[in-house]
Amino acid sequence: MRDFDLIVYGATGFTGRLVAEYLVQAYPTGGPRWAMAGRSAAKLAEVRDLIGAPADTPLVVADASDPAGLKTMAERARVVLTTVGPYQLYGGDLVAACAEAGTGYVDLCGEPAWMRHMIDAHQDAAKASGARIVFSCGFDSIPFDLGVQSLQECAVAKHGVPARRVKGRVRKMQGGFSGGTAASLKATLAAAARSPSIVALLTNPFALTPGFSGPHQPMGLLPEYDTTIGAWVAPFIMAPINTKNVHRTNFLLGQAYGKDFVYDEMMVAGLGDVGRAAAEAIAKLNPLASDKGPKPGEGPSKAERDAGYYDLLFIGLMPDGSRMDCVVTGDRDPGYGSTSRMIAETALCLLNTEGEGGIWTPGALLGATLRHRLQDKAGLMFRAG
Repeated sequence: MRDFDLIVYGATGFTGRLVAEYLVQAYPTGGPRWAMAGRSAAKLAEVRDLIGAPADTPLVVADASDPAGLKTMAERARVVLTTVGPYQLYGGDLVAACAEAGTGYVDLCGEPAWMRHMIDAHQDAAKASGARIVFSCGFDSIPFDLGVQSLQECAVAKHGVPARRVKGRVRKMQGGFSGGTAASLKATLAAAARSPSIVALLTNPFALTPGFSGPHQPMGLLPEYDTTIGAWVAPFIMAPINTKNVHRTNFLLGQAYGKDFVYDEMMVAGLGDVGRAAAEAIAKLNPLASDKGPKPGEGPSKAERDAGYYDLLFIGLMPDGSRMDCVVTGDRDPGYGSTSRMIAETALCLLNTEGEGGIWTPGALLGATLRHRLQDKAGLMFRAG
């Protein structure tokens, strides 16, 4: 018997605090036995009071620079939810600790080179201990991972075969990515500058499928006119991580989408000449060039989070020439409001489901069970047909 069902590690950070606040509000009674964890007991107590958590909510002191402390924390919980990134700087020892202790793990990682390193280093230990390690449990990449999976389930049910070509299109989005995501991107670029091997992983669509490499994939780096939707589309900054996770789900499910599966993601810019100009402008933007966005630990107000939303379209082109669509929507800003709910519900879903140990994607491990939970609890909708 472990002390806690769930530990929220990073609860004093902006996103970690939102996760803790969500647990307090959504599960005031009958919820998991959970604790808040971070580097400072005083700051944890302050956040506990700020979010209205019960005064007896347990506080666990743990520091990313202390592997022994992380090991102790991992051994006390059934699942550790961590928002402490960039993960390539602060996450490796916690993954190792959870893999050895047989502890479930969920994070918000969008750092594919680090994820591949963790797969290579800890897959065997996690499988042996029964630890289920699940990366990318926020906006990157749950709506995309589960959106493609929902589409493919519908395609198989209707046609008997999956769609071998799927297009992911971001139709609308209000609210940007988080300060933590920006910090992770910058850390990844800095690491790539030091190591050519990281560049190879970042540019390989199959970086997260060890031993398997599928067909050529569209890179989505330039504006183009998409005849399928009759609109101009532009590069989408999160496509390099989302597409890799979608391919890993296919890989872990025994190539359920086919060994010849092709997938890309782009943003819908608009129609006609206006759409073309918008697509070209988006392609030239460098979201990392400005310091105006939120820093790690900062974020938008509740009103701004609640006003956010996203609308994603997944188009499956079937072998017989027909088309299948899946629409995924979220009712809060993607980077904070929706992400904090998604990772919390993924952790709770992990607590309430069985599965083999190993390093997973949300789709491959939790699939439809998580999809239904997100619809019931987290403000997402999946409509395929």
